[in-house]
Amino acid sequence: MPETPNESESLRVYQHFREVFGGQPRATSAARARRRARERPGGEPFTPGRDPKPLGAAIDGLTTQLGWAAPLSQHELLSSWPSIAGDEIAAHSEPVTIEHGVLQVRCESTAWATQLRLLRADLVTRILDRYPDAGVESIRFQGPDAPTWKRGPRSIPGRGPRDTYG
Repeated sequence: MPETPNESESLRVYQHFREVFGGQPRATSAARARRRARERPGGEPFTPGRDPKPLGAAIDGLTTQLGWAAPLSQHELLSSWPSIAGDEIAAHSEPVTIEHGVLQVRCESTAWATQLRLLRADLVTRILDRYPDAGVESIRFQGPDAPTWKRGPRSIPGRGPRDTYG
């Protein structure tokens, strides 16, 4: 190794040991620039992937990369229920949630829930055609909630009346 005027012997020995025992060799600024260019693919002009992308394609790629495709599709399905089921059915039913591949729909009456159970296959087919990323495999139709007898003027606290003779 020829000695340069700015380089001391101790610095040369230190650099030699770093090269021998696994350290990084000293790189010039041009070598560092070449390495950075290799690490960043597409950093040079006219290379593939440098063309601007349409905004819709960029957002679609971002949602897919972040794993948002399924939740966004599910929310879109819930908000567009009238276009899937039709206006008359949507007037008497509303989608509540999607859990574990099951779309839960609350109906106005038990009669509507029964009628919609008969249309289940058709509705699932429409959903799979329009929103395949939503992950809906089945639909569960619920009637209105039954009234509770736990509260009111004739309820009593505790276990209630029991057999007192035995």
